[in-house]
Amino acid sequence: MQVLKIVAEGAITSFRYPHFMQGVQPTYEMPPPATLYGHIASALGEWFDPQGVQFAICFSFLKRAQEVESTILLSEAGGKLEVPNAPPKVLEGNVNPFTREVLFEPRMTLYLNQPQWKEAFLHPRYAVALGRSQDLFFYREVSLVNLIPVSSAYLENTLLPYSMARRIGRGQVVTMPRLLDLEHKRKPSFERYLVLRNRSSSTEWLSFPDDPPLQLWAESELAKGTDNEPCGIVFLNWLPEENGNPTLLA
Repeated sequence: MQVLKIVAEGAITSFRYPHFMQGVQPTYEMPPPATLYGHIASALGEWFDPQGVQFAICFSFLKRAQEVESTILLSEAGGKLEVPNAPPKVLEGNVNPFTREVLFEPRMTLYLNQPQWKEAFLHPRYAVALGRSQDLFFYREVSLVNLIPVSSAYLENTLLPYSMARRIGRGQVVTMPRLLDLEHKRKPSFERYLVLRNRSSSTEWLSFPDDPPLQLWAESELAKGTDNEPCGIVFLNWLPEENGNPTLLA
């Protein structure tokens, strides 16, 4: 199996929790699938049909911290500006400072089952950013890699299907925006996921009768010639009806 591998790095990023407007804006510790969709579309230069497209991610950062930002909440206004020959005022507002959580020195490894998109990531259509528009990234590596099946693998710093939470028995369950409905004012759809930070070996996972089988893969260059267990990742989908048996990759 051949897939596209993208390694991206940046200085800072933040993935805002929805529904937080004032006071504090916490960040996810993992880019939501909706954010990844926008990142990929930015490289392609257009929205793409998520049907049949799968992604897998490994994401880490050096430190979590806070910074102070501000917004201006606007409202309708009357009267005129306090300058000679001023036109009527239309809007006015006040500066509202708030605390935002940020992630320093983020690094993302993204796998896509679309090897034909390699040229788009070598020459992205728009500025490379992840999170906010000012969170600029650069691509350290864009390559095609081959995968081979392996008997076991470990996972860490990755995003997993919610169904794997009871099997692994560790990590943090979060509700994330999965995809935006571009035809209905960018209305988000949400789904539960498992954010796994600490290393977990597949040899330690629990097994239940109704669990779907897992197929483990590894990059051929990393898995050959070593007895060590390779690092794996799990493919996800943007469309819920496509979320069948998860596939493990390394």
